[in-house]
Amino acid sequence: MQVSLIKRTWNSLTKASKKRAALASVAALSIATMFVPQATAEELGYPEKEELKFGFIKLTDMAPIAIAYEKGYFEDEGLYVTIEAQANWKVLLNGVIDGSLDGAHMLAGQPLAATMGFGTKAHIITPFSMDLNGNGITVSNEIWKQMKPNIPKMADGRPVHPIKADYLKPVVEKYASEGKPFNMGMVFPVSTHNYELRYWLAAGGIHPGYYAPHKGDVSGQIDAEALLSVTPPPQMPATLEAGTIYGYCVGEPWNQQAVFKGIGVPVITDYEIWKDNPEKVFGITAEFAEKYPNTTIRLTRALIRAAIWLDENNNANRPEAVKILSQSNYVGADYDVIANSMTGTFEYEKGDKRDVPDFNVFFRYNATYPYYSDAIWYLTQMRRWGQIADDKSDDWYFDMAKKVYRPDIYAQAAKSLIKEKLVDPAGFPDFATETGFKPEQKEFIDGVSYDGTKPNAYIDSFKIGLKTGDKI
Repeated sequence: MQVSLIKRTWNSLTKASKKRAALASVAALSIATMFVPQATAEELGYPEKEELKFGFIKLTDMAPIAIAYEKGYFEDEGLYVTIEAQANWKVLLNGVIDGSLDGAHMLAGQPLAATMGFGTKAHIITPFSMDLNGNGITVSNEIWKQMKPNIPKMADGRPVHPIKADYLKPVVEKYASEGKPFNMGMVFPVSTHNYELRYWLAAGGIHPGYYAPHKGDVSGQIDAEALLSVTPPPQMPATLEAGTIYGYCVGEPWNQQAVFKGIGVPVITDYEIWKDNPEKVFGITAEFAEKYPNTTIRLTRALIRAAIWLDENNNANRPEAVKILSQSNYVGADYDVIANSMTGTFEYEKGDKRDVPDFNVFFRYNATYPYYSDAIWYLTQMRRWGQIADDKSDDWYFDMAKKVYRPDIYAQAAKSLIKEKLVDPAGFPDFATETGFKPEQKEFIDGVSYDGTKPNAYIDSFKIGLKTGDKI
C-alpha cells in the first residue's frame, strides 16, 4: 500500500479511534495494521503521545521542524504537532523543562549545560542534530570601514576571504586606547554563536573574556578585550543599528538582514571558522524519551525525512523551503533575505555575493547524526572560557556526551526508515561500525586540529584560554 494512501486513511480516523486501535486486542491490531505499514506497527509500536507541541526560535535552521510539519512527515508517524515560536532561548529551554513544550529546536550547548547544571539544571537529551554551519559574524559599517584597509584584496578589489580577527584587532586596540569598551553580541552564553565568536576573536589575538560561575560571575567578561553580551537573534540588526553593539554572531537570516538594511557587513561565516561545524539540535527531556519511547523514535524519523528533503537533488527544494520559512509563523523575514544564504550563496559586503553551497547543510555529511565528538567540542569550549570551572578528566567529557547525545535512538529511527525503503541507506553512517567520534578535524581558521578522543590535550593547545590546572 502506498504511503500517501496510508496517510490519508490514518488521518481520516478520529483521535479516539486511533487510541482504540493502539490499545486494542491482537485481533483489533491486525485490522489497525491496514492503516500503517506492517513494519512500523509491529516493530516501532504506536506513539504513546500523539499530540505534541514543539518550540523554535526564528532562524532558518529550524527548517527541519517546519518541513516535517508542512510535508506531513509528523502525521505519517501518527503525530499531531503544534509549532510555536519562542521569545528567546531561555524561555524555550524552560518550556521543555516544565513540559509546556514537548521538544524544541535548541542550541547544541543547551542540553549539555542543563544536564551538567550550568544555569537551569535538568537532564535534556538529543537524538537528532539539526544542521551544519549556518551562522555568520557581522560588524557595523563604521567598524568595517576601519577594518577594510587592513584586509588583503583580490585582483577585482574585493576582500580576500576568510577575514580573520587579526584585521579587527587594531580597531579593538584603538577603542581601548580611547577608553571605549568594544561591545559585541551573541545569542546565549552556551550558544554555538558565543563559542564561534570567541574562537574567531581568540584566533586573532583578541581576548573574549572568562566566566567564573563559582564566584557568581556569569558575565563572561573577565579579562575581556571585546565584551560579549546576549541579544536575541531577531533583535541583532536593530541593536547594531542603534550602536549598542559594534558586531555580532548570529544565525540566518539576521546577517543578511544587516546587508539588506545597509547597516552592517558580514565578515565571515562559521563555515570559514570551522568547516562543517555542528549547529542546532532537537532537544527533549530524558524523562520524555523514557516515558514515550515510540513517540521519540517517530519524531526522529519525521525530522530525518525533513532533513533529507531539504538537501536532496542538490538543494532543489530550497526555494520552496524559503517560501515556507518566510511565513510569519516561522522565520517571518522576506523571501529574498532568507534565500540569500539558504539557496547556496552568501552576500558579504553589499553586492559581494559569493557561492557558499554548504552554508546551510541539513543532511549531507551525516549532519543529522548526534556525534559524541560534537558534544565534546562544546564541552571543551565551556572549559576553555571558564563555564566549567575545574579540570575534568577525559572520561568525564565522554560520559557527559553520552548522557546527552543519543545516537542509539537515532539509529533505531534511521534503520526503521531504511527497512521500509523510505530512505537510502547510503546517506547514513555505517551503524555496525560507527563509534560516535569523527576523525580528527583540521579545517579550523587557526590551524588547530580537533580530536574528540583527547579533550584535555585539545584544550591545552590554545594560546588564549584556560588550560589544565588553571582556575579563575
